[in-house]
Amino acid sequence: MTIIRLGYVAMSEQLQNCSPSQTMTFKRFHGIKDRDAAIRKLEQIAVSNLDHSLRLLRHNKANDVHFYRLSSRLIPLANHEELSDWDFMQALKEPLKEIAAFLQENPMRVDFHPDHFVLLNTQKKETLNTSVKTLAMHYALLRGMAIDPEHRCVLHVGGVYGDKEKALERFIENFGLIAQKLQKMIILENDDTSFTLHDTLYLCEKLGIPLVFDYHHHLAHHADGNWQEQWERVIATWQDSKLPVKMHISSPRSEKEFRAHAEYVDVNMFMEFLDGIKGSIPEIHCMIEAKKKDLALFRLAEGLSKVPGVEQIDGSTFRLQS
Repeated sequence: MTIIRLGYVAMSEQLQNCSPSQTMTFKRFHGIKDRDAAIRKLEQIAVSNLDHSLRLLRHNKANDVHFYRLSSRLIPLANHEELSDWDFMQALKEPLKEIAAFLQENPMRVDFHPDHFVLLNTQKKETLNTSVKTLAMHYALLRGMAIDPEHRCVLHVGGVYGDKEKALERFIENFGLIAQKLQKMIILENDDTSFTLHDTLYLCEKLGIPLVFDYHHHLAHHADGNWQEQWERVIATWQDSKLPVKMHISSPRSEKEFRAHAEYVDVNMFMEFLDGIKGSIPEIHCMIEAKKKDLALFRLAEGLSKVPGVEQIDGSTFRLQS
């Protein structure tokens, strides 16, 4: 028997005027002659993003959703080189406390997936420094929300740079250069073009990092064999984590655009995965990476509720019979 818990990414298609990713370009910032006024504008946007995040968390509670990915674009221009003196965390202390209070009363799993420019196997020192700054920002936000940062940030391995083996070893080398508190925050996923499940498992096992299995990515890029044969190794990477195993689910937009994410998740495709893992673990959290966000979760939940052998517990939680 395995508990299945569904989650979705950052935005709601159901709620109106609730983006947690409002931003400001540096050109616009630079165009405001009074720098203090420009910084206050940035802070207003960031506070609005956090207010919208709290509204989304309340939306999740109302719909029995217990798993949610926060936007990584909460603070516009946070890492810009010309704003290194901006103490944005001080300005965000109160809205972060509000989120912390809500999550304390209404526990749910929340995490981040920093953007693709966070590269730990980069060949450029400047890119590595920016990546570390971005991870530190995520760490600070999690602490500000009173969330244990361990295993809360999903990353891709990075670029191949013409030599996959060297790229993997560079990840190991650069990983050793970052603070331990940031190391503990990281979990890795297999991608759809460069680093397969097998490649990513190599790093996860060597460095003690949990692996987030992306089923759609694996179907698009799996030169190294059957995922079921490696599933026990995936589970083992989570053995020391306080959190249940996590995976990503999405469906291809079409055969021609197989790597692109569809608006919704095909319930039959998802059941193929679930049938392959049922009984292997007590609980798994499944992050839906579909264009329709929460609406994709609601539709998938409706579809699962009609599948024999799947018992619905609440709006986003199911029990899979072995």
